[in-house]
Amino acid sequence: MPEVDPAVHFAGQREMLRRDRASAMLGMVVARDEPGDVVVSMPVREDLTNGFGITHGGIVFALADTAFAMACNEDDAVTVAAGADITFLASTRAGQTLTAHARRRARSGRTGCTTSP
Repeated sequence: MPEVDPAVHFAGQREMLRRDRASAMLGMVVARDEPGDVVVSMPVREDLTNGFGITHGGIVFALADTAFAMACNEDDAVTVAAGADITFLASTRAGQTLTAHARRRARSGRTGCTTSP
């Protein structure tokens, strides 16, 4: 797979994304970027599926983690997750699009809390 330049992929987005090589490589697209309210999507490619032909859970988690990071980091204060969990309600396959919507519920110091509406 060719190297993806996040500065080009996320041109016009905030600095945090312009340095995010993983999110760019996964093909994430920001649909909404408002303070504390973010929507990020990504197409599921064949190389993102597991041995059962469904989207690898780690890829789903990566999308959710990017949405969390954006919802909790709109300024210079760095906020990181101390923990997270996902309930997988249905599987997805190559050709489908995943979407993560994160809303910041609380932020204190370096810790943030989001929910998915």
